[in-house]
Amino acid sequence: MIDIIEVRTHRERKEFVEFPLCIYKDCPYFCPPLYGDEMGVFGDKNIYNDTCDTVYYIARREGKTVGRISGIIQKAANEKNGEKRVRFGRFDSINDQEVATALLKAVEDWAVGKGMDTAHGPLGFSDLEREGLLIEGFDQMSTFEEQYNYEYYAKLIENCGYTKEVDWTESKISVPEDYDGELEKLGNFVMKRYKLRFGPAKNTNDFLDKYADGIFELLDKSYDKLYGTVPFTPSMRKQMISGFKFLLNLKYAAVILDENDKMISFAICFPSIVEAVRTAGGRITPLMLLRFLRAKRNPKVLDLCLVGVDPEYLNRGVSAVFAAALMRMLKEGKIEYAETNLNLEDNYDIQNLWKHFGRVNHKRRRAYVKKLI
Repeated sequence: MIDIIEVRTHRERKEFVEFPLCIYKDCPYFCPPLYGDEMGVFGDKNIYNDTCDTVYYIARREGKTVGRISGIIQKAANEKNGEKRVRFGRFDSINDQEVATALLKAVEDWAVGKGMDTAHGPLGFSDLEREGLLIEGFDQMSTFEEQYNYEYYAKLIENCGYTKEVDWTESKISVPEDYDGELEKLGNFVMKRYKLRFGPAKNTNDFLDKYADGIFELLDKSYDKLYGTVPFTPSMRKQMISGFKFLLNLKYAAVILDENDKMISFAICFPSIVEAVRTAGGRITPLMLLRFLRAKRNPKVLDLCLVGVDPEYLNRGVSAVFAAALMRMLKEGKIEYAETNLNLEDNYDIQNLWKHFGRVNHKRRRAYVKKLI
């Protein structure tokens, strides 16, 4: 018999957060999120409390934890899209259909009780969180930004009546062996033609002081129509800036300004910190911080986290400028490759951009949907 318990106490919250650490204990491809961040979703300081209704469940069999799930009614996203949807996320389960069915049904019943008519996921509060179910690439290391899951998860979800809504691809990109520098020539041509320049910055604080507002403006413009996105609130901006300070290495960030100093494009890569986080189980320890600083200063892998282009410049070749900048980043130091993280399979602008690089499509993720009423 499966017992579904709504998470309310501190002990239950720990049980919810620590279940993935148990189920993936021996998995070499799993990278946990930061433990403190996960515990923080339950607190009064969760930045999404104003725009979301949430519920968290754990599943137990004979007193043992066997699964977990969250339900999120993202009111800002529903209002933006004219929908009545619930998002399911933080879904983890043993390979047992009874457990998965009970967890998903708990979220569905909760959502219907609140007037929702559709469930979709896995998704978080926004696209700044881990999203999508891994359906290809189970033998590939997860990035810090995205979630790993076992291959059987897809069957558990599909057996509950969920079908594909969208897919994302993930790629490893590198400098091609036959690269001849033509991309940088094209980028320089576009820069001169439209009187563009790279924005300078003395340090991380200077970078954020100068460009944070422009980055958020472009994010709102260029991400507005993408699946799963929500409007940026002041609290979300503050949290992102805090994350930038923690992870940003200016060698792997670029902003492009027009002749009036208006930002028209940006790209931010973060040094991969997977090994530092994995070895510490997601907890911040002195040894974890030491490994983190080493990875930040001399990364072997880059995570391509955010890219934005003003829609007015999409057809003017600005993507070549960004690609040339990324190519330079990959050529410097001892960078082996960059991970693109999630790209919608039908986002042809970004998919075509990677054709300039050595590219290996190594992962695919899926968001599922189910009508409830």
